[in-house]
Amino acid sequence: MAKRNIVKRGEDVLTKKCREVTVFDDKLWTLLDDMYETMKSANGVGLAAPQVGILRRVVVVDVGDANGKIELVNPVVVSMKGKQCELEGCLSVPDLWGYVVRPSKVKVKAFDRYGKEFQIEGEKLLAVALCHEIDHLNGIMFTDIAEELLTGSELEERKKGR
Repeated sequence: MAKRNIVKRGEDVLTKKCREVTVFDDKLWTLLDDMYETMKSANGVGLAAPQVGILRRVVVVDVGDANGKIELVNPVVVSMKGKQCELEGCLSVPDLWGYVVRPSKVKVKAFDRYGKEFQIEGEKLLAVALCHEIDHLNGIMFTDIAEELLTGSELEERKKGR
């Protein structure tokens, strides 16, 4: 496993739609392992392949719940319920946060690293993370859909004011 560089906002790769994975091999497994290590070392809860410069439909998520490490290849949201508006950040957008409306519950269909199809349901933070990372695969960043954006210092000021 190796830590990869995280692409930052403004790079073209973050605005492009990713291609589906058709080969489930060592190269994919290495990408998944590297992405997970990169995400964890950056204290993130999710990372999509375009964030490490790869235009493939690959995501890793770990929100610290009972699901642990989640690897999603060619993920598709199949159902959404409810609504929540939570503060989001992104490893590709350091020092910028935004309030984004997301579903409170999602069901996602994907493949694992071996090409076996599965479904996962997520609520609250997991729902946010799944939607956020799948958006990356379609060239959508949270900054494109946020209702309000705040810098780190603006966020700190707001917290003090409460």
